[in-house]
Amino acid sequence: MKPFDYVEMRLPAKPQYVSVARLTISGLANRIGFTYDDIEDLKIATSEAITNAVQHAYADNEEGEVVIGCALYEGKIEIMVADHGKSFDFEETKAKIGPYHNLEEVSFLREGGLGLYLIETLMDEVKVHHQDGVTVFMTKHVGVERVDQNVEHVPS
Repeated sequence: MKPFDYVEMRLPAKPQYVSVARLTISGLANRIGFTYDDIEDLKIATSEAITNAVQHAYADNEEGEVVIGCALYEGKIEIMVADHGKSFDFEETKAKIGPYHNLEEVSFLREGGLGLYLIETLMDEVKVHHQDGVTVFMTKHVGVERVDQNVEHVPS
């Protein structure tokens, strides 16, 4: 299934740009129909992946970029965060990324805090790929219970 929209951001690998990605993802998630709580989860998970790239992907004196790709579907969002600044063909990169089972991958993302554990807790699906940098792929589905569906309708 192809996304109905795709948004890609290339940001300098600097802490002050993490909030730019958070705001963008918040707006995109709102457009699809995520609840406030789900949007907060998306922002935290994405921030963790981007912060890891900012802190660990580049040497202190190295100018680097983080690429964030967001594929919007009816009922879900797929977010890919890649360091080493390479643009990617979203669908092709997604097809190459498999589930992680390697303890090395788990420990690498924990360097910045709760890392992968936190991302996994907040997202529906997480995949990690190590090759020429690190790519984290995250999927979140719009919850079945949406606010507008839970509102009690009183006949007039």
